[in-house]
Amino acid sequence: MKKALITLFILTLCSQLTAQNYQRTSQGIKANINSKSIEIQFFNSKIIRILKYPQGEIPNKKSLSVIKEPESTNFQIQEYNNVITLTSSEVIVTLNLKTGDVLFNGTDTRPFIAEKNSSSIFTPENYESGKSYEVQQTFLLDKQEAIYGLGQHQQGHMNQRGQEVELRQRNTEIAIPIIHSVKGYAIFWDNYSPTVYKDSAEGLSFTSASGKCIDYYFMYGQNADGVIAQIRELTGQAPMFPLWTYGFWQSRERYTSQDELLDVVKKYRSLNIPLDGIVQDWQYWSTDNKQWNAVEFGNPTFPNPQKMIDDVHKMNAHIAISVWPSFGPNTNIHKELKNKKLLFNFDTFPQDNGVKVYQAFVLSYNYLYFSIQGLLIKASLAPI
Repeated sequence: MKKALITLFILTLCSQLTAQNYQRTSQGIKANINSKSIEIQFFNSKIIRILKYPQGEIPNKKSLSVIKEPESTNFQIQEYNNVITLTSSEVIVTLNLKTGDVLFNGTDTRPFIAEKNSSSIFTPENYESGKSYEVQQTFLLDKQEAIYGLGQHQQGHMNQRGQEVELRQRNTEIAIPIIHSVKGYAIFWDNYSPTVYKDSAEGLSFTSASGKCIDYYFMYGQNADGVIAQIRELTGQAPMFPLWTYGFWQSRERYTSQDELLDVVKKYRSLNIPLDGIVQDWQYWSTDNKQWNAVEFGNPTFPNPQKMIDDVHKMNAHIAISVWPSFGPNTNIHKELKNKKLLFNFDTFPQDNGVKVYQAFVLSYNYLYFSIQGLLIKASLAPI
Protein backbone atom coordinates (compact mmCIF):
# COMPACT_ATOMS: atom_id res chain seq x y z
CA MET A 1 0.00 0.00 0.00
CA LYS A 2 2.85 2.34 0.93
CA LYS A 3 4.67 1.60 -2.37
CA ALA A 4 1.46 2.23 -4.29
CA LEU A 5 1.02 5.64 -2.65
CA ILE A 6 4.63 6.58 -3.40
CA THR A 7 4.17 5.51 -7.02
CA LEU A 8 0.94 7.53 -7.27
CA PHE A 9 2.70 10.56 -5.75
CA ILE A 10 5.56 10.35 -8.28
CA LEU A 11 3.15 10.01 -11.20
CA THR A 12 1.12 12.97 -9.96
CA LEU A 13 4.29 15.04 -9.54
CA CYS A 14 5.48 14.17 -13.03
CA SER A 15 2.07 15.13 -14.41
CA GLN A 16 2.25 18.46 -12.60
CA LEU A 17 5.76 19.14 -13.88
CA THR A 18 4.56 18.49 -17.44
CA ALA A 19 1.63 20.82 -16.91
CA GLN A 20 3.82 23.49 -15.33
CA ASN A 21 6.53 23.83 -18.00
CA TYR A 22 4.71 26.98 -19.06
CA GLN A 23 3.46 29.96 -17.13
CA ARG A 24 0.61 32.36 -17.74
CA THR A 25 1.50 36.01 -18.31
CA SER A 26 -0.63 39.13 -18.52
CA GLN A 27 -0.57 38.87 -22.33
CA GLY A 28 -0.57 35.10 -22.86
CA ILE A 29 1.92 32.41 -21.88
CA LYS A 30 5.64 31.73 -21.74
CA ALA A 31 7.13 28.23 -22.10
CA ASN A 32 10.56 26.62 -22.22
CA ILE A 33 10.63 23.81 -24.78
CA ASN A 34 13.66 21.99 -26.22
CA SER A 35 16.17 24.66 -25.11
CA LYS A 36 14.02 27.46 -26.54
CA SER A 37 11.86 30.03 -24.79
CA ILE A 38 8.52 30.71 -26.49
CA GLU A 39 6.19 33.59 -25.73
CA ILE A 40 2.66 34.03 -27.03
CA GLN A 41 1.44 37.59 -26.51
CA PHE A 42 -2.04 38.91 -27.31
CA PHE A 43 -1.87 42.55 -28.42
CA ASN A 44 -5.64 42.44 -28.91
CA SER A 45 -8.13 39.74 -29.84
CA LYS A 46 -6.90 39.76 -33.49
CA ILE A 47 -3.16 40.47 -33.19
CA ILE A 48 -0.84 37.92 -31.59
CA ARG A 49 2.93 38.17 -31.26
CA ILE A 50 5.10 35.04 -31.30
CA LEU A 51 8.56 35.41 -29.78
CA LYS A 52 11.14 32.60 -29.71
CA TYR A 53 14.75 32.68 -28.54
CA PRO A 54 17.44 30.38 -27.11
CA GLN A 55 16.62 29.63 -23.49
CA GLY A 56 18.35 32.03 -21.10
CA GLU A 57 19.14 34.59 -23.85
CA ILE A 58 16.25 37.00 -23.34
CA PRO A 59 16.44 39.50 -26.23
CA ASN A 60 16.44 43.17 -25.35
CA LYS A 61 14.57 44.11 -28.50
CA LYS A 62 12.53 47.20 -29.24
CA SER A 63 10.71 47.08 -32.55
CA LEU A 64 11.50 49.80 -35.06
CA SER A 65 8.09 49.32 -36.71
CA VAL A 66 5.56 48.34 -34.08
CA ILE A 67 4.12 51.25 -32.10
CA LYS A 68 1.09 49.50 -30.61
CA GLU A 69 1.11 48.67 -26.92
CA PRO A 70 -0.61 45.40 -25.90
CA GLU A 71 -4.23 45.80 -24.84
CA SER A 72 -5.82 43.98 -21.94
CA THR A 73 -7.34 41.07 -23.86
CA ASN A 74 -9.67 38.36 -22.63
CA PHE A 75 -8.48 34.87 -23.55
CA GLN A 76 -9.04 31.38 -22.25
CA ILE A 77 -6.33 28.75 -21.70
CA GLN A 78 -6.89 25.01 -21.96
CA GLU A 79 -4.39 22.15 -21.79
CA TYR A 80 -4.87 18.66 -23.13
CA ASN A 81 -2.36 15.98 -24.04
CA ASN A 82 0.69 18.33 -24.05
CA VAL A 83 -1.09 20.95 -26.14
CA ILE A 84 -1.95 24.42 -24.87
CA THR A 85 -4.82 26.29 -26.52
CA LEU A 86 -5.32 30.03 -26.08
CA THR A 87 -8.65 31.36 -27.34
CA SER A 88 -9.68 34.99 -27.79
CA SER A 89 -12.96 36.17 -29.26
CA GLU A 90 -11.41 36.03 -32.76
CA VAL A 91 -8.48 33.60 -32.89
CA ILE A 92 -7.39 30.25 -31.45
CA VAL A 93 -3.62 29.85 -30.90
CA THR A 94 -2.21 26.41 -30.15
CA LEU A 95 1.23 25.57 -28.73
CA ASN A 96 2.62 22.05 -28.77
CA LEU A 97 4.50 21.62 -25.48
CA LYS A 98 6.67 18.84 -26.92
CA THR A 99 7.81 20.43 -30.19
CA GLY A 100 7.26 24.16 -29.57
CA ASP A 101 5.22 24.53 -32.75
CA VAL A 102 2.46 27.15 -32.96
CA LEU A 103 -0.64 27.10 -35.14
CA PHE A 104 -3.53 29.50 -35.68
CA ASN A 105 -7.23 28.81 -36.26
CA GLY A 106 -10.44 30.77 -36.39
CA THR A 107 -12.85 30.42 -33.49
CA ASP A 108 -14.93 28.22 -35.81
CA THR A 109 -11.82 25.93 -35.92
CA ARG A 110 -11.12 27.01 -39.51
CA PRO A 111 -7.35 26.52 -40.08
CA PHE A 112 -5.24 29.57 -40.91
CA ILE A 113 -1.50 28.87 -40.78
CA ALA A 114 0.76 26.52 -38.81
CA GLU A 115 4.45 26.35 -38.02
CA LYS A 116 6.09 23.32 -39.57
CA ASN A 117 7.22 20.68 -37.07
CA SER A 118 10.46 21.72 -35.29
CA SER A 119 11.22 24.42 -37.88
CA SER A 120 12.29 27.25 -35.55
CA ILE A 121 16.02 27.29 -36.29
CA PHE A 122 18.82 29.35 -34.70
CA THR A 123 22.23 29.08 -36.41
CA PRO A 124 25.04 30.86 -34.48
CA GLU A 125 26.77 33.69 -36.36
CA ASN A 126 29.56 36.05 -35.36
CA TYR A 127 29.61 39.60 -36.66
CA GLU A 128 31.74 42.63 -35.80
CA SER A 129 28.88 43.79 -33.59
CA GLY A 130 29.00 40.52 -31.66
CA LYS A 131 27.26 37.17 -31.42
CA SER A 132 24.01 36.69 -33.29
CA TYR A 133 21.98 34.02 -35.06
CA GLU A 134 20.67 33.31 -38.50
CA VAL A 135 17.01 32.77 -37.68
CA GLN A 136 14.49 30.78 -39.68
CA GLN A 137 10.84 29.88 -39.33
CA THR A 138 8.88 27.68 -41.73
CA PHE A 139 5.08 27.61 -42.05
CA LEU A 140 2.61 25.22 -43.64
CA LEU A 141 -0.25 26.56 -45.77
CA ASP A 142 -3.07 25.10 -47.82
CA LYS A 143 -1.86 24.02 -51.23
CA GLN A 144 -4.14 26.37 -53.18
CA GLU A 145 -3.88 29.30 -50.75
CA ALA A 146 -2.85 32.56 -52.45
CA ILE A 147 -0.36 34.83 -50.65
CA TYR A 148 0.28 38.49 -51.45
CA GLY A 149 2.60 41.19 -50.13
CA LEU A 150 6.36 41.48 -49.47
CA GLY A 151 6.66 44.99 -50.93
CA GLN A 152 7.72 46.17 -54.38
CA HIS A 153 9.68 43.72 -56.49
CA GLN A 154 10.49 43.15 -60.14
CA GLN A 155 9.68 39.47 -60.66
CA GLY A 156 6.23 40.18 -62.07
CA HIS A 157 4.28 38.11 -59.54
CA MET A 158 1.41 39.16 -57.31
CA ASN A 159 0.73 35.76 -55.79
CA GLN A 160 3.95 34.87 -53.95
CA ARG A 161 3.29 31.12 -53.70
CA GLY A 162 6.16 29.09 -55.13
CA GLN A 163 8.44 32.14 -55.21
CA GLU A 164 11.76 33.09 -53.62
CA VAL A 165 12.18 36.78 -52.83
CA GLU A 166 15.13 38.53 -51.22
CA LEU A 167 13.85 41.14 -48.81
CA ARG A 168 16.49 43.84 -48.94
CA GLN A 169 16.13 47.51 -49.74
CA ARG A 170 17.77 48.46 -53.04
CA ASN A 171 17.08 50.36 -56.22
CA THR A 172 13.61 49.33 -57.54
CA GLU A 173 13.21 46.87 -54.61
CA ILE A 174 11.21 47.79 -51.50
CA ALA A 175 11.13 45.15 -48.77
CA ILE A 176 8.01 44.90 -46.60
CA PRO A 177 8.13 41.59 -44.67
CA ILE A 178 4.36 41.13 -44.51
CA ILE A 179 2.41 38.38 -46.25
CA HIS A 180 -1.36 38.56 -46.65
CA SER A 181 -3.46 35.45 -47.26
CA VAL A 182 -6.78 35.20 -49.08
CA LYS A 183 -7.97 33.56 -45.85
CA GLY A 184 -8.01 37.00 -44.26
CA TYR A 185 -4.89 36.92 -42.11
CA ALA A 186 -1.38 38.40 -42.33
CA ILE A 187 2.05 37.59 -40.92
CA PHE A 188 4.49 40.41 -40.15
CA TRP A 189 8.09 39.10 -39.86
CA ASP A 190 9.72 41.69 -37.58
CA ASN A 191 13.41 41.48 -38.51
CA TYR A 192 15.60 44.16 -40.15
CA SER A 193 18.51 42.12 -41.51
CA PRO A 194 18.62 40.78 -45.09
CA THR A 195 15.88 38.16 -45.25
CA VAL A 196 14.90 35.51 -47.78
CA TYR A 197 11.26 34.56 -48.26
CA LYS A 198 10.92 31.15 -49.88
CA ASP A 199 7.87 29.07 -50.66
CA SER A 200 8.30 25.51 -51.88
CA ALA A 201 6.96 22.02 -51.34
CA GLU A 202 8.85 22.04 -48.02
CA GLY A 203 6.87 25.02 -46.73
CA LEU A 204 6.88 28.81 -46.63
CA SER A 205 9.88 30.19 -44.75
CA PHE A 206 11.52 33.42 -43.63
CA THR A 207 15.30 33.25 -43.12
CA SER A 208 17.05 36.33 -41.70
CA ALA A 209 20.81 36.80 -41.66
CA SER A 210 20.93 38.16 -38.12
CA GLY A 211 18.66 38.21 -35.10
CA LYS A 212 18.50 37.49 -31.40
CA CYS A 213 15.04 36.01 -31.76
CA ILE A 214 12.28 34.81 -34.06
CA ASP A 215 9.71 37.58 -33.81
CA TYR A 216 6.52 37.71 -35.84
CA TYR A 217 2.92 38.93 -35.55
CA PHE A 218 -0.20 37.11 -36.68
CA MET A 219 -3.03 39.49 -37.64
CA TYR A 220 -6.58 38.45 -38.45
CA GLY A 221 -8.76 40.81 -40.45
CA GLN A 222 -11.30 38.51 -42.20
CA ASN A 223 -10.59 40.22 -45.55
CA ALA A 224 -7.99 42.46 -47.22
CA ASP A 225 -9.47 45.67 -45.83
CA GLY A 226 -9.53 44.19 -42.34
CA VAL A 227 -5.93 42.99 -42.62
CA ILE A 228 -4.77 46.47 -43.63
CA ALA A 229 -6.66 47.86 -40.64
CA GLN A 230 -4.75 45.50 -38.33
CA ILE A 231 -1.42 46.43 -39.93
CA ARG A 232 -2.23 50.11 -39.38
CA GLU A 233 -3.24 49.33 -35.81
CA LEU A 234 0.10 47.61 -35.20
CA THR A 235 2.53 49.89 -37.02
CA GLY A 236 0.77 53.26 -37.15
CA GLN A 237 -1.98 55.12 -38.94
CA ALA A 238 -0.27 56.40 -42.08
CA PRO A 239 -2.25 59.35 -43.49
CA MET A 240 -3.64 59.34 -47.00
CA PHE A 241 -1.68 61.35 -49.55
CA PRO A 242 -3.29 64.23 -51.45
CA LEU A 243 -5.50 63.07 -54.31
CA TRP A 244 -3.11 64.27 -57.02
CA THR A 245 -0.37 61.90 -55.83
CA TYR A 246 -2.46 58.96 -57.04
CA GLY A 247 -2.46 60.25 -60.60
CA PHE A 248 0.08 59.76 -63.40
CA TRP A 249 3.72 60.60 -62.68
CA GLN A 250 6.26 61.03 -65.46
CA SER A 251 9.80 59.91 -64.69
CA ARG A 252 12.92 58.76 -66.48
CA GLU A 253 16.56 58.10 -65.65
CA ARG A 254 16.90 61.89 -65.29
CA TYR A 255 16.30 65.17 -67.03
CA THR A 256 19.60 66.82 -67.87
CA SER A 257 18.38 70.40 -67.68
CA GLN A 258 15.66 72.71 -66.46
CA ASP A 259 14.51 73.34 -70.03
CA GLU A 260 14.24 69.63 -70.82
CA LEU A 261 12.00 68.99 -67.81
CA LEU A 262 9.72 71.90 -68.65
CA ASP A 263 9.50 70.86 -72.30
CA VAL A 264 8.25 67.41 -71.26
CA VAL A 265 5.43 68.90 -69.19
CA LYS A 266 4.55 71.28 -72.02
CA LYS A 267 4.39 68.36 -74.48
CA TYR A 268 1.96 66.43 -72.27
CA ARG A 269 -0.28 69.48 -72.06
CA SER A 270 -0.16 70.12 -75.83
CA LEU A 271 -1.13 66.49 -76.49
CA ASN A 272 -3.94 66.68 -73.90
CA ILE A 273 -2.48 63.70 -72.04
CA PRO A 274 -3.22 63.90 -68.28
CA LEU A 275 -0.14 64.45 -66.13
CA ASP A 276 -0.10 65.03 -62.36
CA GLY A 277 3.57 65.05 -61.52
CA ILE A 278 7.11 64.84 -62.85
CA VAL A 279 10.23 63.54 -61.11
CA GLN A 280 13.67 65.10 -61.37
CA ASP A 281 16.13 62.31 -60.64
CA TRP A 282 19.84 62.54 -59.86
CA GLN A 283 22.55 65.06 -60.80
CA TYR A 284 20.42 68.16 -60.33
CA TRP A 285 22.94 68.79 -57.56
CA SER A 286 26.05 68.49 -59.80
CA THR A 287 27.86 66.09 -62.11
CA ASP A 288 30.69 65.99 -59.56
CA ASN A 289 30.17 62.84 -57.49
CA LYS A 290 31.82 64.41 -54.46
CA GLN A 291 28.67 66.55 -54.41
CA TRP A 292 26.55 63.41 -54.59
CA ASN A 293 23.04 63.94 -53.23
CA ALA A 294 23.77 67.42 -51.89
CA VAL A 295 20.01 68.02 -51.79
CA GLU A 296 20.77 71.40 -53.34
CA PHE A 297 20.53 72.55 -56.92
CA GLY A 298 24.15 73.06 -58.00
CA ASN A 299 24.09 71.90 -61.63
CA PRO A 300 24.43 74.94 -63.95
CA THR A 301 21.88 73.42 -66.35
CA PHE A 302 19.31 74.21 -63.64
CA PRO A 303 20.02 77.96 -63.34
CA ASN A 304 16.73 78.94 -61.71
CA PRO A 305 15.06 76.01 -59.92
CA GLN A 306 12.48 78.21 -58.20
CA LYS A 307 11.25 79.47 -61.59
CA MET A 308 11.25 75.87 -62.92
CA ILE A 309 9.00 74.77 -60.09
CA ASP A 310 6.75 77.79 -60.47
CA ASP A 311 6.41 77.08 -64.19
CA VAL A 312 5.46 73.44 -63.52
CA HIS A 313 2.82 74.60 -61.04
CA LYS A 314 1.45 77.10 -63.58
CA MET A 315 0.88 74.13 -65.90
CA ASN A 316 -1.18 72.52 -63.10
CA ALA A 317 1.39 69.81 -62.32
CA HIS A 318 3.63 68.93 -59.40
CA ILE A 319 7.34 68.14 -59.14
CA ALA A 320 9.40 65.86 -56.92
CA ILE A 321 13.14 65.40 -56.62
CA SER A 322 15.12 62.22 -55.99
CA VAL A 323 16.89 61.97 -52.62
CA TRP A 324 19.34 59.15 -51.84
CA PRO A 325 20.42 57.76 -48.42
CA SER A 326 24.09 58.51 -49.16
CA PHE A 327 26.03 61.76 -49.38
CA GLY A 328 29.23 62.94 -51.06
CA PRO A 329 32.07 64.32 -48.89
CA ASN A 330 31.70 67.88 -50.18
CA THR A 331 28.03 68.18 -49.27
CA ASN A 332 26.80 70.04 -46.21
CA ILE A 333 24.74 67.03 -45.08
CA HIS A 334 27.77 64.70 -45.21
CA LYS A 335 29.80 67.11 -43.08
CA GLU A 336 27.03 67.43 -40.50
CA LEU A 337 26.42 63.68 -40.26
CA LYS A 338 30.15 62.94 -40.09
CA ASN A 339 30.53 65.40 -37.23
CA LYS A 340 27.75 63.58 -35.36
CA LYS A 341 29.22 60.14 -36.19
CA LEU A 342 26.12 59.13 -38.12
CA LEU A 343 27.77 57.73 -41.28
CA PHE A 344 28.56 54.09 -41.95
CA ASN A 345 32.25 53.49 -42.63
CA PHE A 346 32.02 51.68 -45.96
CA ASP A 347 32.22 52.73 -49.58
CA THR A 348 29.07 52.89 -51.67
CA PHE A 349 27.89 53.97 -55.09
CA PRO A 350 29.36 55.93 -56.77
CA GLN A 351 32.51 54.21 -55.56
CA ASP A 352 35.88 55.90 -54.94
CA ASN A 353 34.33 59.29 -54.27
CA GLY A 354 34.03 59.19 -50.47
CA VAL A 355 30.24 58.75 -50.61
CA LYS A 356 28.85 57.37 -47.33
CA VAL A 357 25.48 55.98 -46.22
CA TYR A 358 23.85 57.47 -43.12
CA GLN A 359 22.87 55.29 -40.15
CA ALA A 360 19.10 55.19 -40.47
CA PHE A 361 18.64 53.09 -37.33
CA VAL A 362 20.24 55.67 -35.03
CA LEU A 363 18.98 58.78 -36.75
CA SER A 364 15.84 60.66 -35.74
CA TYR A 365 14.37 63.33 -37.91
CA ASN A 366 13.33 66.30 -35.77
CA TYR A 367 12.11 67.42 -39.10
CA LEU A 368 13.11 66.68 -42.67
CA TYR A 369 11.80 69.71 -44.42
CA PHE A 370 12.46 70.11 -48.10
CA SER A 371 11.68 73.54 -49.50
CA ILE A 372 13.25 74.97 -52.56
CA GLN A 373 14.23 78.52 -51.77
CA GLY A 374 16.45 79.75 -54.58
CA LEU A 375 19.10 77.06 -54.76
CA LEU A 376 18.57 75.38 -51.40
CA ILE A 377 16.63 72.37 -50.18
CA LYS A 378 16.96 72.39 -46.41
CA ALA A 379 17.31 69.32 -44.18
CA SER A 380 17.68 69.40 -40.40
CA LEU A 381 18.87 66.18 -38.77
CA ALA A 382 19.43 65.29 -35.14
CA PRO A 383 20.80 62.14 -33.51
CA ILE A 384 18.71 60.20 -31.02
